[in-house]
Amino acid sequence: MPTSLEKITTNDTTSKLLDTVDEIRPVIESNAPVAEAKRRLPMEIYNAMKEAGLFGMLAPEAYGGYELPITEVMQVWEKVSRIDSAAGWNLAQNQGQACFIAWLSDEGARELMGDGPATVAAGFFPPGTAKRVDGGWEVTARVPFASGCHNTQWIWLPALKTENGDPVMDSESGEPIVYGFFVPQEEVRIYDTWNTVGMRGTGSADAAVSDIFVPDRRAMRMGPLQNPASGFEGPLYRMFPLNTVLGETIVSLGAAGAAIDAILELVKTKTPAFTETALRDQPVVQHAIGRAAAKVNAGRDTLYAAAEEAYNELEASGEGLSWDAKLRLQLAINFTVGACTEAVQLVHQTAGSSAIRQEYPFERLFRDVHTLTQHASKNNSRHVTTGRLLFGLDNDWTALDF
Repeated sequence: MPTSLEKITTNDTTSKLLDTVDEIRPVIESNAPVAEAKRRLPMEIYNAMKEAGLFGMLAPEAYGGYELPITEVMQVWEKVSRIDSAAGWNLAQNQGQACFIAWLSDEGARELMGDGPATVAAGFFPPGTAKRVDGGWEVTARVPFASGCHNTQWIWLPALKTENGDPVMDSESGEPIVYGFFVPQEEVRIYDTWNTVGMRGTGSADAAVSDIFVPDRRAMRMGPLQNPASGFEGPLYRMFPLNTVLGETIVSLGAAGAAIDAILELVKTKTPAFTETALRDQPVVQHAIGRAAAKVNAGRDTLYAAAEEAYNELEASGEGLSWDAKLRLQLAINFTVGACTEAVQLVHQTAGSSAIRQEYPFERLFRDVHTLTQHASKNNSRHVTTGRLLFGLDNDWTALDF
């Protein structure tokens, strides 16, 4: 089948992880409707992914993780996303955001990772406020879009450093100084705000704390990774946050692949009303699905190639990503999300009334891929970003500044 994942070479660890995804598929599939209805993933899905070792893919070997090359991780993300968009999203988010641990001291890293790979939910904007106190910080923040915040061990919250109630400015950049803080999930208040068109099962609610004490060992200053915690020296952590953005993009690939799987199954039996021609025998359907499959394959090939090139550059240089690699990654991300959205639209147009009935997967996949296009990492503003960079203008997207 042209949309199969089998053509991608895997190492032994990745092959085993892909097999475990097949083993936990029934748990994900049976709980996906529950996630959609409750607007968060049930712990049954989280526990199944954790027990299968999936949260260890980005974790350092020094802490019992697999520390796989990014394209190996992407294959597992894609396979999970093809089963359920929300599960794939939270898997990628909650292990990807744990890469922030690289910015901590060794003491802080040991606290979060000492019992094995940590799961972390994060909200990014707007930042809260933080003021210095003895031994740490007093933090107040309420941040939306904290995907998986009901399920993870830790929640990461950003905040502006303040003195006497005013933001402290960096002497070189003139910008406010921003810190990130790791807080145990049980100490965070979660506001049930996640009411959306699509991606309902991700539980991306608001996470909040008020005047909470966070010790220095769980605080990090935002900026490029310069002195990583022990065990976090590898290329995966110097790719952050673009490794997480690749995970976000993979969900679009998984959803589009699932849509094509579903239409290929539907055309085996469906003859539309008011016609005697089976769906699979209609040239307009053949044309549309051929185009859809081409878009998904082109998106996958483009994304994986850009990710592999970036990872290889990091591995060879021992430094951060070049701007050329960052630009190529962002271009690939933009292209893949657009191609996958168009593919799902083509499937939607050919499925007829089956596309709007909840007993079929088409309507949910349609909602999910369009919701994904609204995310800051791949919405229309990121085309502006790549255009600016191609013109030699200043970068306007914070994820590329790391």
